[in-house]
Amino acid sequence: MSDQTVPDTSQNKSTSYWQEVARDGPRMGFWFVLPTLLLLLFIVVFPLLMQLYLSFTWWTPLEGIPWYQAWEVFNWGENYWFMITDPRFWGALWRTVLIMIIAVPAQFFLGMALAYLFIDQFPGRKVFYSIMLTPMMIVPAVVGLMFFLLFQGTGPVNDHLGLPAEFSWLTDVNRAMISVIIADIWQWTPLMFLILLAGMLGVPSDQLLAAKLLGGSNWQNFFKIILPRMKTVIIIALVLRAVECFKIFDLVFIMTKGGPGVQTETISVFLYKQTFGELEWAYVATIGLSILIGLSILAVKGLSYMAKK
Repeated sequence: MSDQTVPDTSQNKSTSYWQEVARDGPRMGFWFVLPTLLLLLFIVVFPLLMQLYLSFTWWTPLEGIPWYQAWEVFNWGENYWFMITDPRFWGALWRTVLIMIIAVPAQFFLGMALAYLFIDQFPGRKVFYSIMLTPMMIVPAVVGLMFFLLFQGTGPVNDHLGLPAEFSWLTDVNRAMISVIIADIWQWTPLMFLILLAGMLGVPSDQLLAAKLLGGSNWQNFFKIILPRMKTVIIIALVLRAVECFKIFDLVFIMTKGGPGVQTETISVFLYKQTFGELEWAYVATIGLSILIGLSILAVKGLSYMAKK
């Protein structure tokens, strides 16, 4: 009987299997990604389109018609013109920017100084590190309540500064904003500290050691070695906190509710009052969409600048 060679089909089966995977792979990948795309469409795209649609109408819940029939009160974008000429909107926007241009640099310099202190090892470093991060772990509404009690006329601040009970912080036109900024700096300096410390720890230690052996001072090492290698981290930290300042709400609402008058009314507090007090939902959609576009441009500019470095 002659020996017959049995063909090895395992190689052919393996090849055909991977050919089928290569052919059906894009289709299978689409079905795997589809739930995520639908979720993204529902929670991002649909509200954004709805907001854009309402911003071109006069619709409010008091109109007596559902939101999808808001086209019956279409106004050809008059909300945008009203926003441009609304002094209260510009006042709220300016106060938000004021908080940003004071609080963010203060948080940056304090965070940078604290991060530089925490580069080296020292006894109790982990304990102090945990204490430093505590403020950012507290709910903003609780921080607002804490500082509301601290800045009362009979509170600890006046008591330790030797000020009379009649000395008002939260009801004074000038000092109310100072109180809010102090509270924001206290809570979010730890976040800046955490980001900047991570950037400093990423600097190669051998370069710092070599600079010290060559006689470089701490200031020279900081400005010539550490700081140039932290530009990306610094931009991320500043952009992140600048955008977050436009969302400040809990702190202001608990401490002053935007008062006295509207002296501490930020853009978030203003939108809250327009939404639930005035029920001007179409106008709120207009402002919200405009703020979104402005912050998006700010973030893109910051990230594009970072990409060039």
